[in-house]
Amino acid sequence: MSKKERVVQRTEYPHIVRVDGVLGGEAIIEGTRIGVWHIVGYYYKVGMSVEDILAEWNYLNPAAIFSALAYYHDHKAEIDQVREENSYERWQEEHPVRAAT
Repeated sequence: MSKKERVVQRTEYPHIVRVDGVLGGEAIIEGTRIGVWHIVGYYYKVGMSVEDILAEWNYLNPAAIFSALAYYHDHKAEIDQVREENSYERWQEEHPVRAAT
């Protein structure tokens, strides 16, 4: 599917969309490939402020981060499930290390 053919689903949150073929259709910040779960899992849950997150991704704006956090708090079970599915621990379970022979 080409970029032009991708269907963008708007959410009730400004800056948060779902795009067919991008991150499996999960909620992302519009115009990026940054999932809401990325913001939550890698930054927010470790105690970073919005300003800290913006320092890491300086091409985003505060409204986009606040929209992602609002989306998370209203869809916590959904985002937590995606975070778990994409966790390093899950990856380790699905890709066990084979012992050297």
